[in-house]
Amino acid sequence: MSETIQTQTLYRVSRVSRLVVVLVSLVLALLGLMMIGLMLGTPQLSVSELFTVLQGGGSHLASIVVPQLRLPREVLGALAGAMLALAGTLFQDSMRNPLAGPELLGVSSGASFVMAAIVIFHLPVPWPLYPVAALAGGVIAGSVSLLSMRRLGDPIRLVLMGASVAALLHAGIIAIISLGEQNDVGLLFLYLLGSLANRTWDYVNLVWPWAVVCIPLALLMARPLNLLQLGDEVAEGLGLRVVRWRLLIMTVGATMVAAVVAVAGPISYVALTCPHMARRLLGTTDARMVLPVSMLMGSVLLVGADLLAKNLFNPLELPVGLWTTLIGGPLLLVLIRRQLARTRGLR
Repeated sequence: MSETIQTQTLYRVSRVSRLVVVLVSLVLALLGLMMIGLMLGTPQLSVSELFTVLQGGGSHLASIVVPQLRLPREVLGALAGAMLALAGTLFQDSMRNPLAGPELLGVSSGASFVMAAIVIFHLPVPWPLYPVAALAGGVIAGSVSLLSMRRLGDPIRLVLMGASVAALLHAGIIAIISLGEQNDVGLLFLYLLGSLANRTWDYVNLVWPWAVVCIPLALLMARPLNLLQLGDEVAEGLGLRVVRWRLLIMTVGATMVAAVVAVAGPISYVALTCPHMARRLLGTTDARMVLPVSMLMGSVLLVGADLLAKNLFNPLELPVGLWTTLIGGPLLLVLIRRQLARTRGLR
């Protein structure tokens, strides 16, 4: 008996130690990538020059470019990546579906459709209400995908229904674009690919209030997420009100996605990829550990992808959404293949 207790204690200590190491490593990686992002570009700065600029000194050009253009871009990338990764974790764990994500549920497409209509038709929607409008579109599209299914736990059906809804919405976006003026179409095209280019503090100020509310809420949902992973019947037996909690969790996730889409466009696959990488790295599905690691991993992934987008083909800048798709697309194929193999094995 004592040996069993000692083994369990050592296992828990080992998991906590791994969590601490992973979190510290991700924080350092994030800070390092953000520092590199602040230094690279025109003008290019050294570490000492960067600290001089951040303290209010440096050349006139650097004193404008770094605090007004580069820094808000890095901050927005970190916030957006964290929110997308948390949303993906909430979707996947609450539905017990490894393929659940805003891209595959149609949430991102619904939010993008609304934003496209606002831009092209110049709808009188105040700037602070952009995330609310995007949320409405995302919730409606996601609800259509979910309500069209008989079994929420079937990942293949979820992909098919989400892809169908997304395809319809993309067709609607193309129709909207065809009605727009040339200047609006160019801006919208870059937006629909997902981009952090030319993002100033105005964009950060639009998204950070949503982040301040939704990120702590998401982190506090670890216990209900762990119970939902056990199955609806078991969760209800343990006192969890499954329907209410799942609705609340999905709402928080959709809200974070909508806020990001409103300021940066539909950046794909961060929400799908990061939870899986966090679980694999930690060796557990415990939401108490997966949520913070996935959040930091999302920030690292998006800031790193934006660093590539901004500098790899300088002076040409590719949208960051292309780089996240190059990472997440192959992962999606692997997940679908594994799920199909499991389905055949059960038969």
